[in-house]
Amino acid sequence: MKLIVGLGNPGIEYQSTPHNLGFEVIDCLANECGVEVRNRLGRALTARVEIGSEQVLLAKPETFMNLSGLSVAELAAKYEIKPEVDLIVIYDELDLPLGTLRIRERGSSAGHNGMKSIIQSLGTQEFLRIRMGISPEKKILKPFRKAQRKTVDEMIATATEAVEVILKEGRAAAMNRFNRKADPDEEKD
Repeated sequence: MKLIVGLGNPGIEYQSTPHNLGFEVIDCLANECGVEVRNRLGRALTARVEIGSEQVLLAKPETFMNLSGLSVAELAAKYEIKPEVDLIVIYDELDLPLGTLRIRERGSSAGHNGMKSIIQSLGTQEFLRIRMGISPEKKILKPFRKAQRKTVDEMIATATEAVEVILKEGRAAAMNRFNRKADPDEEKD
């Protein structure tokens, strides 16, 4: 079983905000698999799906961002998830430009409170994460501006594709494909 967690805050007032990008990717994955993320389990809304040959639990913690680790640790314990091989966390990243995606296998929280909570609760930094750039946006709890939405939707689609590549082709293939910098010649075409 793989556990894919999208970080965000529950409640309609947080929908379409930078801090809820992880939730939007989980919803996109669920939609592609024809399910709804609505089962309450481990302090999260969840759905079970199959992606490639992998059994996957999609999760959106209901603990609010700063306590995400409580939900992730509970789900990891219930399903005997080994974070270093079975966990993917998707979240917003202030240090990356809007629309940029980065996949990392480990690392600190870099000041992200949701990640800090997960690292503390699991006792490890060794788990895969997909970081979604939101800079220069500083108002992480205000909805994206209409002019940003096309870029945001493209980034959500790319993150969804990245999860699928990770599960079907492996981490290295996904990192090679999604972490590369845009080739200036490609942009001219």
